Amino acid sequence: MVKSELNRTLGLFQVTIAGVGIILGAGIYALLGVAAQYSGNATWLAFFISSLVALFTGLSYAKLSSIYRGDAGEYDYVKDTVGKKFAFLVGLSMISAGIVSASTVALGFAGYFTSIVPIPFLLGALLLIVLMTLINFIGIKQSTWFNTVSTFIEFAGLILIIILGIKYFGSVNYFEMPQGFSGVFSSAALVFFAYMGFESIIKLSEETINPEKTIPRAIILSIIITTIVYVLVAVSAVSIIGWEALASSTAPLASVAKAALGNGFAGPLLVIIALFSTANTVLITMVATSRQMYGMAKEKSLPKSLSIVHGRTRTPWVAILWIGVITIIFALIGDIEFIANLTNLFLFLTFGAVNLSLLLMAKKFYFDNSSKNKIYKIGKGFIVCAFIGLLSSLLMLGYVVINLI
Repeated sequence: MVKSELNRTLGLFQVTIAGVGIILGAGIYALLGVAAQYSGNATWLAFFISSLVALFTGLSYAKLSSIYRGDAGEYDYVKDTVGKKFAFLVGLSMISAGIVSASTVALGFAGYFTSIVPIPFLLGALLLIVLMTLINFIGIKQSTWFNTVSTFIEFAGLILIIILGIKYFGSVNYFEMPQGFSGVFSSAALVFFAYMGFESIIKLSEETINPEKTIPRAIILSIIITTIVYVLVAVSAVSIIGWEALASSTAPLASVAKAALGNGFAGPLLVIIALFSTANTVLITMVATSRQMYGMAKEKSLPKSLSIVHGRTRTPWVAILWIGVITIIFALIGDIEFIANLTNLFLFLTFGAVNLSLLLMAKKFYFDNSSKNKIYKIGKGFIVCAFIGLLSSLLMLGYVVINLI
């Protein structure tokens, strides 16, 4: 009989790269211009606000991931504090967010791809989903190697934008907000899509060496690294072309590069980088979502067949296949802007539940001497972060609802 355990092959570097890779994915390339419509030259502030929400919630994830070691993630956290039924809904919420975001980014990939290869738009998206499903099936090491290469490429593209913007720093008022602070918060709620990924790291627990220490460190490192890059990219972009030009562009970073370097190789170079970025985001999102589905199936909350591990590749192939099929369906009917906000809706609901779970666990520890959670001491710092994470998640949820309406 084939054992159902996954191989532990990932270290801190690989897991952090996985988090950085998905966070630095399609969001910054696709949403920077849309965000500028709301927050103007203060778009950098919108990214910073989103990063704080991610950081506080990330610390809750970090603490909880040191207690729970399975791939079910949010499902496990909520089940032990709020209840199994609510945990099931939270788990489905995260799976839905992963599927919807993967289909959205696949459409973004198709937009770039069909600008250089004359094929139907939807065909470009479907081909990408099929290819990423295949890589996901072949094995976690192959997936992480593709992620590592793609991450460095997309990271290089963002560093290029930062370097190009250095000589323009100080050329604009970085607190110019066309819609005031309300616009900045609306922008922050939208661009949070660009931070999606830090929570996915916990789904790699069963394939990570020494997960109790590696997973929390990788979560925090990935958020810090991406925050620095996002803020500097936003500052560079508005410094070079201003928020009005940025907001009117369908390929914002390509427009920034063209303005700084001329119409030569800059545009095509950013298109190629964007292709790697979007493809990488689709892959890692599908990897994480399939592991979530696998973890919930092991917990018997989803059909048992979804927990089947392939004998040769050691990957949850049934869950991978289902994720691929459903992602294709959403890609056929998805609207990019609407689905980005829909993804954020699922995310903030889930993050609110995760922060609440840590607070309830802390309450049980301090006020119930018979609690089994006594062995997991939760420091006051984590409690404060969880409380701030809960409030900020609810605040961003309100702005997402406004954006959807």
